[in-house]
Amino acid sequence: MTLFASFRALSLTVVFTLFSLLGLAAPAAALSIMDPFNVGPAMDSGAIKLGDGIAYGPGPRDKLDVYTPKVPTGLSPVLFFIYGGGWDHGDRADYQFVGNAFASRGFVVVIADYRLYPQIKFPGFLDDSARALKWVQDHIADYGGDTDRLFLAGHSAGAYNAVMLALDRSYFRDNGVTMTIKGVAAISGPYDFYPFEYDEVRNTFGSAPNPEGTQPVNLVTSEEPPMFLAAGTHDPIVRIQNSQNLAKKLRENGDWVTEKYYDGFGHMEPVLAIGALWRWRAPVLDDIVAFFQQFGAFPSGVPLVAVTPEPPEGMEQKKMQDVIGKLDSVMDPIGGRRNE
Repeated sequence: MTLFASFRALSLTVVFTLFSLLGLAAPAAALSIMDPFNVGPAMDSGAIKLGDGIAYGPGPRDKLDVYTPKVPTGLSPVLFFIYGGGWDHGDRADYQFVGNAFASRGFVVVIADYRLYPQIKFPGFLDDSARALKWVQDHIADYGGDTDRLFLAGHSAGAYNAVMLALDRSYFRDNGVTMTIKGVAAISGPYDFYPFEYDEVRNTFGSAPNPEGTQPVNLVTSEEPPMFLAAGTHDPIVRIQNSQNLAKKLRENGDWVTEKYYDGFGHMEPVLAIGALWRWRAPVLDDIVAFFQQFGAFPSGVPLVAVTPEPPEGMEQKKMQDVIGKLDSVMDPIGGRRNE
């Protein structure tokens, strides 16, 4: 059985196991590991998807979704969230739970698709996100968003993308984006992974004319936006040293950086904990919102509070944690070296 087939089989097992443990009926077309986190009862209820599949360009993956608070309280800060997937898979629909979570706290949230390998290699996906941000600049006010309060966030490969957009301003400049990034929240991201050890990374970055220039740790100056770097202490996909090394570089250059390491977490749990279903495991959502609040997200105070459900009881809690923990075992590493 191929790695992809193994991952797909395990993903479906996890999906149906989680639906069973939650007492929910699994949809007939359940195909994604994220499905249990994106059903109505598992998501925050204080948000609405106001824009679905909006085109930001001519390509089939040039689409984005917009989430807003269900009860707006005036202009809201904008959060542009970039999902991960090793630069070769991923879909904005899998991260509805993230959009709902942050919109329920008062943000206007944009989640955009971007082109993937083999259709594109570095730096095409960064240009795609910059083009999506040009759409944000031109249109997000129509959805109640304030372009003067722009924040970026991402997970895994998406965290890399968010950090690169912040560090290398050429992507904004080349795509006509003039907004200022007020802060970045990067979760479980690879920032220091050259030489390229893994095929997934070599495929995407191996043809870059200046491979060292693809590494965020090599691009830090003294003029970076504040960064929140988070990771699980037991992440086997993107080693924790990626966040530690980038944080060290930022501090050496006098930039603001906050580190947060979630004890015992692997690769997927930190982003899953943003959603209502898994929020009992760690205050990732509150940590990010509190960080953004330090840099002007809500001048009058955070208007909305997210609900944290009670954790499952007894054996159900252990079963759910065991099931989620299995995911990392079949994912391809993309950051860090085997000898670290």
